[in-house]
Amino acid sequence: MPLIEFRNISKHYPGQVIALDKVTLNIEKGEFVSIVGQSGTGKTTLVKMLIAEEKPTEGRILLDNWDITRAKDSDIPIIRRQIGVVFQDFKLLLRRTVRENVSFALEVAGVSNKRINEIVPQLLKIVGLEHKADRFPRQLSGGEQQRVVIARALAHRPEILVADEPTGNLDSINTKEIIELLKKINEFGTTVILVTHNKEVVNELKRRVVVLDGGRVVSDQARGRYTLS
Repeated sequence: MPLIEFRNISKHYPGQVIALDKVTLNIEKGEFVSIVGQSGTGKTTLVKMLIAEEKPTEGRILLDNWDITRAKDSDIPIIRRQIGVVFQDFKLLLRRTVRENVSFALEVAGVSNKRINEIVPQLLKIVGLEHKADRFPRQLSGGEQQRVVIARALAHRPEILVADEPTGNLDSINTKEIIELLKKINEFGTTVILVTHNKEVVNELKRRVVVLDGGRVVSDQARGRYTLS
């Protein structure tokens, strides 16, 4: 049984805008999948529906056989603890240190200070920032800031990590380091969904590639390349 199932998903916006058109897509536990396409092809809309930020106009989304399209508002925190999300814009708290930024994700969920003090150093070690725990975001490079975001996204040990254009603001060296970190996280058993339009990143990965164009899946290859213009 797939971990994630998009079943005939469509999303329409006012003004006859069709963001997604009858998308069917399964993602297995432990996969590393790149979802690619130019701006406006529906990639981010797909992510927003997976984290229950938006609902599809038609179709169903199953998360571990749970139909989250019918989820209540009270279910949304449960869904989001299973799915860590990394965005292009870091959204870090500028007046909090690296440690405090990562801790905050646990504090709002009511995790005890004792448990936070156990978890946060582990997360910072995973992303290679244990030596910068007391720095503030402005004292970090763009790549380091994105590592903080990834650590924060892993705070609840989610089954799934969604990275939506995580290298969009980074140079080629930092891009490579972030992709290597995502691969390492995937090796730990976390399902990784990389949303990007960066052909070089996708083609170097040599992992599964799903191409969206015009709100539809136009290609799905197990070890694919992104060749559309």
